[in-house]
Amino acid sequence: MATQYPPSHLSLEMLHGQLAAMIDHWTADQEDVETSISSLFLFRRETMTEPCECVVEPSIVLVASGVKQLIIGDHAYRYDTSHFLLTSLDLPARSQVLEASPEQPSMGLVFNLDLNIIAELISHHRLSPPQEKLSEEGAYIGQLTPDLLEPFNRLLALMNRPEDIPVIAPLIKREIHYRLLKSDLAARLWKIVSAGSQSQRISRAIDWLKNHYNQPLRIDELAAHVQMSSSSLHHNFRQLTAKSPLQYQKWLRLTEARRLMVNDGLDAAKAAFQVGYESPSQFSREYSRAFGAPPKRDVEALRKRTDQIANTGS
Repeated sequence: MATQYPPSHLSLEMLHGQLAAMIDHWTADQEDVETSISSLFLFRRETMTEPCECVVEPSIVLVASGVKQLIIGDHAYRYDTSHFLLTSLDLPARSQVLEASPEQPSMGLVFNLDLNIIAELISHHRLSPPQEKLSEEGAYIGQLTPDLLEPFNRLLALMNRPEDIPVIAPLIKREIHYRLLKSDLAARLWKIVSAGSQSQRISRAIDWLKNHYNQPLRIDELAAHVQMSSSSLHHNFRQLTAKSPLQYQKWLRLTEARRLMVNDGLDAAKAAFQVGYESPSQFSREYSRAFGAPPKRDVEALRKRTDQIANTGS
């Protein structure tokens, strides 16, 4: 059962102040922090940025200070201290910091959603579905309230009491999912977890692509797997992800090859073959189009940037 608390007596501004102070403490001299609480990540940016390629999982993103936006295809989702970002699928996107400075950094958190908890809460507590007609999208902007922000503050506060995390964190996480079902994005969450919905079918298609990205893609087989026609799969997949299934598979291949080169030290040819390319030259062309530089130069730049961040924090 979701842990119940009375409505927060603190204002949104006061709660943001508390959240910002905790994130400031845990992210000192760091840009991204994987916390001791599973599914919870912190970020800090002290300058505005150009759109940066990123991988988005089903999650909620809050900013305690500053302004950010997520770009999916041609659609930009702007969020700030009054609004939160909700993403429903594993999406290729671009993230951008719109307001930040060393004196007032952009700080916030990413909390990965557990769609099974949402489905269980709906079923167990017999929650009534919101009566709202929705467009199919892969991301949404919601109105942040004290009742939603307050459990996030309690979750971060647990980082000072690590012995309490295994017992208390699951209860607070469950409450956060419950609060989301009471937010203005409740109808979106219902649609995401509803069996047979287009969003749920596209989610299954994405899971299949993630597990078979290095194999040849046959659209008719993928469509049959998720019980859609090929034309319906293509239309809804592009509507939700801003990519076709084939483009999405290419993105998976290129990002995995990039990881293999940066983290595992593979050269471009070996990485290309491992992710399913038969032609290293084709891989190099598509990699350059995706990341703006040939594989070797891009990897060298990434390693240099990582070393600079590490040296700054040491």
